[in-house]
Amino acid sequence: MNLAFHIARRYLFSKKSHQAVNIISLVSALGVMVVTAAIVCALSVMNGFNSLVFSMFSALDPELEITPAKGKVFDPDTPLLYALGGMPGVASVGKVLEDNVLLRYGNRQVIGKVMGVDSNYERLTGIDSILVDGAFKLHDPVADYATLGIGLAYALGVNAGFTAPLEIYAPRRDERVNMANPAASFDLEYAYIGGVFRTDQPVYDEDCLLVPISLARRLFHYDKQVSALQLRATPHADISRLKESLRRLLGKDYVVRDRYEQQESSYKMVQTEKWVIFLILCFILLIALFSMVGSLSMLMIEKKDDVRTLRNLGAEEGLIRHIFLFEGWMITGLGALTGLLLGLGLCLLQQHFGLIKMGAHGTFVVDNYPVVVQASDLLFTLLAVGALGFLSAWYPVYVLGHNPRRP
Repeated sequence: MNLAFHIARRYLFSKKSHQAVNIISLVSALGVMVVTAAIVCALSVMNGFNSLVFSMFSALDPELEITPAKGKVFDPDTPLLYALGGMPGVASVGKVLEDNVLLRYGNRQVIGKVMGVDSNYERLTGIDSILVDGAFKLHDPVADYATLGIGLAYALGVNAGFTAPLEIYAPRRDERVNMANPAASFDLEYAYIGGVFRTDQPVYDEDCLLVPISLARRLFHYDKQVSALQLRATPHADISRLKESLRRLLGKDYVVRDRYEQQESSYKMVQTEKWVIFLILCFILLIALFSMVGSLSMLMIEKKDDVRTLRNLGAEEGLIRHIFLFEGWMITGLGALTGLLLGLGLCLLQQHFGLIKMGAHGTFVVDNYPVVVQASDLLFTLLAVGALGFLSAWYPVYVLGHNPRRP
């Protein structure tokens, strides 16, 4: 095997009698290099967008959320749930009550989703980091306040500090609508505009309204029920372990979800786009490797005299095939390693210097394409390129060269 590798290395770097073989081998290596670098860059950019989306959702989504497995609400004051605040790894617990409502300000009205939260909400999430107007507050001695998504605020035509309160309507539970007087079938609460936030995620910006949980309970006629319990972990806690511990403790009556699971559809969409791009680039790599098939075929024809000499010296067919297999693997390996280093270098440059812009300053959430390099992506890229390179080298050696005794 070492002899086959040594001969293949000499064939790779030695000058051929036909310059076309050298050129095709170089083109093959360059093709592998360029596509490998493109795969590394594409996967890293998709990781960057994934991290950006995650950071946007993280401003409003808690680290862990507990919801009922059946129904919309549950009683949070049971001994089991009450003990969550003292559980190892749990820093704080907040209560949330949410439902759909009709919002009205002046002559404008839209459908939105009220999220009634308690005083722990500010410690559970990063709401302060996404405020674009006003401040986050729930109530003062004389009034309740609401914090709106920027799309919802635009639809209603409001900003923080408007003197007139926002009207919040909710249909009365367990009552039929009075068709003669539909307005009598709704409950009404008021809240002043305290702040406006922006996550650049339509699920929050265009629908969400944060209000005190006491207002939500009055509006929906609940005494102490909640839609969810939101948990924040201690700084060094393992979220996955804590989630599994909570699932075992609470049983099948409750659903425990982390941030990824709370926005599962969004994250799955980003991951699907990432691997679709990966498959497209692998297909391009396969096309680029066709040139290696031609290079090895021409090399086998050129080296037929060497092959005959090796056979006369007693070389087995396996040794001869391994020579050309190693030749193809080295072409792929050199291109893959060079492309990996090139792609990694480009990603690091983009990460630190932001060479490629997304558009004019302030047009998008970030000015530069976000990049996050993951070691698993680099390993997966090497494995994929290696597998395709193996198949591309195997085909001309074992299929096109199936009868090597008569080259």
